[in-house]
Amino acid sequence: ARQVSNSSSINHFLLLALADTQQLQLLHFCLFLGISLAALLGKGLIISTVACGHHLHTPMFFFLLNLALSDLGCICTTLPKAMHNCLWDTRNISYSGCAAQVFFFLFFIETEYSLLTIMCYDRYVSICKPLHYGTLLGSRTCAHMAAAAWASGFLYSLVHTANTFSLPLCQGSALDQFYCEVPQILKLSFSHTYLRELGLLFSACLVFGCFVFIIFSYVQIFRAVLRIPSEQGRHKAFFTCLPHLAVVSLFPPPSISSPSLDLVLSVLYSVVPPALNRLIYSLRNQELTAAWCLQPCTASSTA
Repeated sequence: ARQVSNSSSINHFLLLALADTQQLQLLHFCLFLGISLAALLGKGLIISTVACGHHLHTPMFFFLLNLALSDLGCICTTLPKAMHNCLWDTRNISYSGCAAQVFFFLFFIETEYSLLTIMCYDRYVSICKPLHYGTLLGSRTCAHMAAAAWASGFLYSLVHTANTFSLPLCQGSALDQFYCEVPQILKLSFSHTYLRELGLLFSACLVFGCFVFIIFSYVQIFRAVLRIPSEQGRHKAFFTCLPHLAVVSLFPPPSISSPSLDLVLSVLYSVVPPALNRLIYSLRNQELTAAWCLQPCTASSTA
């Protein structure tokens, strides 16, 4: 008879080795290190600039600051352990470390998706209801929306982490991924309990709801843009939405049948959006670029 091992009997997992040779492992380490340093520099620059630039204390930049924080969280959750494994040529991650990685990764990713949904609403109000922008997106309302995004990320992560690590694992401890990912952990279990189905249903409803809201909002936005009489006005309105659309489009489907393609997309899903959000938004936003060049954070305003 097959011996079923409980999750509590597993004290570590084996992550996927990204390369077979030490030289390629070091190459992956250098690549991840470069991505990490670029992300830390870029996000830190956004956070400090928005926090110190009083003229940037608007809803769009407030949500961009929160997005930068969630991006930093995503990068710091997955890459440090992957870099450690590449540098020391190991695959191990402890059971508690894997659970923590799952929790924080889901927390930051879901928070980021919620923030992108909120930023879509910000674009909708600014283009479709510009006269009511200050009323609909006041400072208190923005704070409540951001808090709701972080709270939804926490709840989503808590439910999925508890659900995932409560299932009995029957097929060893090797994961076909360079970080602890829920679908890979579920593959180690034969269990089809109602908790697993409930978790999947909760995830599907949340993601589908955000997706429908984004699609509906952009239908209204594009209808409003097409009604703008001047061509210059239409271009300006459209390009204010372009960074948001570019970031949303970077989120791929959660699972692919091909293991190699699934690995590539998982890198896109966990690393590329957090790393590129700063670039996409900053290149398009003249106010933020000007603030970097002309307004260093000093205490001169209080002198």
